[in-house]
Formats: sequence, structure tokens, C-alpha cells
Amino acid sequence: MNCEIEFLPVGDGCKPGDAIVVRYGDANAYEIMVIDGGNLDSGKAVVSHIQKYFGPNAIVTHAIVTHPDADHASGMREVIAGLPVKNLWLHKPWEFAEVSRPLFANKNWTDQGLAKEIRDNYEIISELVETAERKKITVMQPFAGMNIGPFRVASPHKEVFTYFIPQFDRTPDPDQAAIEAAGYWIGKPPGLIATLLEKAAAKVQKWINESWENERLKDGGVTSASNESSVVLYGDFGPGRRVLLTGDAGIWGLTMAKYFAQKNGLALQDFMFVQVPHHGSRRNVGPTILNEILGPIKPKDTKSTAQAYVSAPKDDDTHPRKMVLNAFTRRGYGVAATQGRKIVFWGGFMPRPDYVGLDNLPFSPEVEDYD
Repeated sequence: MNCEIEFLPVGDGCKPGDAIVVRYGDANAYEIMVIDGGNLDSGKAVVSHIQKYFGPNAIVTHAIVTHPDADHASGMREVIAGLPVKNLWLHKPWEFAEVSRPLFANKNWTDQGLAKEIRDNYEIISELVETAERKKITVMQPFAGMNIGPFRVASPHKEVFTYFIPQFDRTPDPDQAAIEAAGYWIGKPPGLIATLLEKAAAKVQKWINESWENERLKDGGVTSASNESSVVLYGDFGPGRRVLLTGDAGIWGLTMAKYFAQKNGLALQDFMFVQVPHHGSRRNVGPTILNEILGPIKPKDTKSTAQAYVSAPKDDDTHPRKMVLNAFTRRGYGVAATQGRKIVFWGGFMPRPDYVGLDNLPFSPEVEDYD
């Protein structure tokens, strides 16, 4: 089976996002999947793009919102409003109110009150569900083990998702002790605080030398609970044709995906195509998880045999991190970034005549220093 993966440009400045169109099958019998819609403008661009290249009556078989952050979910409203969609996949955290209620600091919540509070705070996801139900689109929640088209969901695990919800940015305060006792506390600083600190660090960042042999990327990065709830998709399209799409997953999400693959006999390493998580943030990956998922570092000057893509605005000086790009390059992946343009991995489909060739980003001898 062929698998074409196209990243559309999303955002500007330091406001990245994801909007991905996947076509799978063959030239005469294919289906279309949309993974995240970016912001409202990029959502409109997704609709126009699909109608232009796949016909005015093109149908989206699966639309997936990897996690509820606005830069991934907002544009999906345009997709399901402007295109016929059969299935919408997203998480509805308010439906976990009963099981997650003991994990919140306030012990006076009722199940119904907590569910309403969460749903009110996730208005984009709630609106998507309401629109889908009105349009008779099937709505399902994606958890590890489920199949979406030719992909298997490798993360998040449903049981762990329950512990993530109180740690989301827009849910009430968590009972940290209870979550830590269960072993699922992601760490500080979560959510918006992490984003603000990363931006602050970028303003005062220094640069240090990095060689092929001296990797500066470190383990232990922390991203938000919302990011860690991202849907990670594993696809196997034949010998040597494996695909991993990661959303904004961090080390927790990627580790869950790794364990799922190992438990279910799904081969890791030597992927044909991998998405660089969270726009190339250093908080989402480390050498250990990359070695386990992508494979070990290759000898210097080894020619790239696989491809990695990353969504990043062209004028964003914080994403993607050069140390992250270098880490993927070391492990045999050529890395390309959207940076204001659409980029496509043809995956067996014939290239379209109005597309130009793509150059991978070079290995950088200088990377960001945050010590």
C-alpha cells in the first residue's frame, strides 16, 4: 500500500501548529485522512488543498485531532464544516470525569459538575463533537490498540489518559500526591508555564559547538500533559515501509508507544518516515527514547535512508531546535521543515507536477545552550 504524507504550513512567529493530509491506497483507489487542522486559517487551507488535488467531491475517511491544543484542533472545525467526513477521532476528557474525579485537588466535585467544568473549558473540542453529531459523523476516541485506516494507535493508553486529565492546562487543579502515588505525575512545569519558560530561555540562549560524536541533547525533558496525550500512529505499509506520526507527544507518550509496539510485535527503528514531535522541541525527545524508537547513532557521513518532517513557521526562532534536528540526522533521518511551505513525502504515489524538490536541513555545528 502507498502512503503519501503532506505537511501544510501552519502559524507564524512563535505560533506553530500541525495540519497533515495523508493519502493511502493506490492511484486509482485511495482514501484520505486529515491529522490535525492547525489554526482556523490553516483549516481553510486544508479544505482548499484537498478539493484542488483530490476533486471537489473528495471525502475524508478519517479526521483525527491528536490532542486538544488549539494549534491542532481549531482548524478541524473548518475541515468537518467544509468537507464530507466519515469518522472523527478525538478525546473527550469530560467523559472521564467519574474515574478521574479522585485525582483532582477539590474533593467536592460531583461527576456531573466536573464533567461540565471540563467540557466548558474545552470549547473547541466540544464544538467539534456537536458539529459532528449534527452532521451524522461517527465520533470515536483514539486509544492504544485501535485501528484508524491503515494505522494502529500506539499511544495514549486509556488507563494512563485518566491520570493526564487533571494535569491538563484547562482542567481544575490536580491532586499531585494522588497522581504521584500512582506513578503518573508528568512533572513540573506543566502546560503554559513550560511554554513561557521555553520562550524566555530562547531570548537569552547561547550557542555551543556540537559535533557528530558529541550530542548535546539530554534526557529528562518535560512537556505538557496535553502534549503527552497526543495520538501516536504506527503504520506498516510493507517491508521497509513503516511510518510513525507523533503529534506533540513527549517522552511519556513516545515511551507508551514503544511499549505498545514491543508488546504487539510491531517493529521499531528503521522507519521509512517519522514525524518530529512538537515542532522540534527539545522537551519532547532525548537520546534514550530516540535510540529505542529510531535506532542508534549511525557512523558519521552515513547517507540518510529515511525521512523525518517537522512543522515549524518560517520566522520562528525557537522551533525546530537545531540539537533535535541533529539528533534525527545522526540516526539516519533526513529532516525537512515546513517553514512556510507545504512539504510532501510521496510514499509510492506519483509526484504532482507543481511541486518542487525538497532539500533536507544540514547538520548544524552550533546548537542552543540552556545550561
